[in-house]
Amino acid sequence: MEQVKIEVPDGVLTALRFGTGPKIAVAAHGITASGMAYRSVARQLPEDWSLIALDLRGRGGSAALPGPYGMTRHAEDICAAAVQFGQGRPVALVGQSMGAYAALRAAARRPELFTRLVLVDGGLPLPVPVGVDPDVVLTATLGPAITRLSDTFSSAEAYVDFFRTHPALAADWNDDMAEYVRYDATGPAGAIRSRCSGEAVRQDGRDLLVEADSFGADLVGLAVPVVLLHAPRGMFGQEPGLLPGEVVGHWRRRAPHLVTELVDANHYTILMTDGPAAAIVRHLTAE
Repeated sequence: MEQVKIEVPDGVLTALRFGTGPKIAVAAHGITASGMAYRSVARQLPEDWSLIALDLRGRGGSAALPGPYGMTRHAEDICAAAVQFGQGRPVALVGQSMGAYAALRAAARRPELFTRLVLVDGGLPLPVPVGVDPDVVLTATLGPAITRLSDTFSSAEAYVDFFRTHPALAADWNDDMAEYVRYDATGPAGAIRSRCSGEAVRQDGRDLLVEADSFGADLVGLAVPVVLLHAPRGMFGQEPGLLPGEVVGHWRRRAPHLVTELVDANHYTILMTDGPAAAIVRHLTAE
């Protein structure tokens, strides 16, 4: 793995390059994550592939890149990576959770840059109850995650131990998860915290809710082959998943070109454990 830089109009985006092969896949992560979330996927790639796992702005090595945030902004960054590493040829694209929405927006706006799109437990519009303030929904769904971003820990290993007990991770804890948490850790001894920007999370979370209809339009009009892998269990390892079966079925009817596959996992282990990661790679590298 090596850190690489991507030129964007307002600075430099950081990404992690796994592999040295000439075939390129670009990856976008979840709302409080980083490119290191794709370590399990990268290990499953054939030798002739490379994975460019972005640190989206406001996260990881791109934490200092300014807003405004939102899926259209992240999509522009994804397209910049595709242009830089594709070198005139289209690349494969994968996004998980929030990254699936950003990847969908990128493929919808610039289909010539991508050979295929793999959505991992994200990308379908999330229904917001009529008349409910999106900020209320945001607080209910992402409040604990946003609060965690301001928590501090005595050491990087204490931060790892905190995640080790997470109900969606504990039963499947592995080295990839530990390295993912260590990569996110920053700050002086005694005050270790996440590198993720709380403001980026708030803006991006609100964008996912307020702009839900636009993601449906992106999906229906998509000209790039698309596969959705979805999990039956959610962010705390519970049922139902982030994308319940009825939501998946609805969008499969609205967008008949959408291929779907249920993967026995939760919202995190669908990306960060070997079996599900192999399923992602199978679709990502398909001819």
